[in-house]
Amino acid sequence: MKLRKLITFVEETRAERGRDLPPSRRALAAAVIANPHAGQYAPDLAALIDMGAALGGLLGAEALTALGCAPEAVQSYGKAALVGEEGELEHAAALLHPQMGAPLRAVLGGGAALVPSSKAMGGPGAVIDVPLGHKDAAYVRSHFDGMRLTIPDAPRAGEIVVAVALALTGRPDPRVGGLRHEDITGADGLR
Repeated sequence: MKLRKLITFVEETRAERGRDLPPSRRALAAAVIANPHAGQYAPDLAALIDMGAALGGLLGAEALTALGCAPEAVQSYGKAALVGEEGELEHAAALLHPQMGAPLRAVLGGGAALVPSSKAMGGPGAVIDVPLGHKDAAYVRSHFDGMRLTIPDAPRAGEIVVAVALALTGRPDPRVGGLRHEDITGADGLR
């Protein structure tokens, strides 16, 4: 894997609409990598699948370090990929779906729910939304969230931006009802 750039940032919300709130902290880690299949059709995407596994562990660890917490404190996770114009959406799918989840869950010490994901195509400065969802239950509405990422010089035509986001809580001031974090059973919306 040719890694050109690694980006990590933390966002902490402490107030909304003039009201002080308990801190809502989340982190995102992203890698800008060369797309080995840029500009060509490849029937076998095994190289990208293997890269996805490596990136699940790397980006999960980077985001966890940025949060500065124990793995079990993380409540939400998500992943996304933004493919440059010489690639295709299936390249993002190969990175995100077959093998990225297990290494990410290993960094966090578990996670029963599917890791929400998004994929898109775009050029330098394009915005990618990284969805967030509760890591242990699918129906925790307070944790339906996301982080936005834009990198001024990525992805270039032959690159892919791959991102992982983690959060310690749900949205800063959730009030639309539904299942609460403290009430999950570990089987809520899971197969």
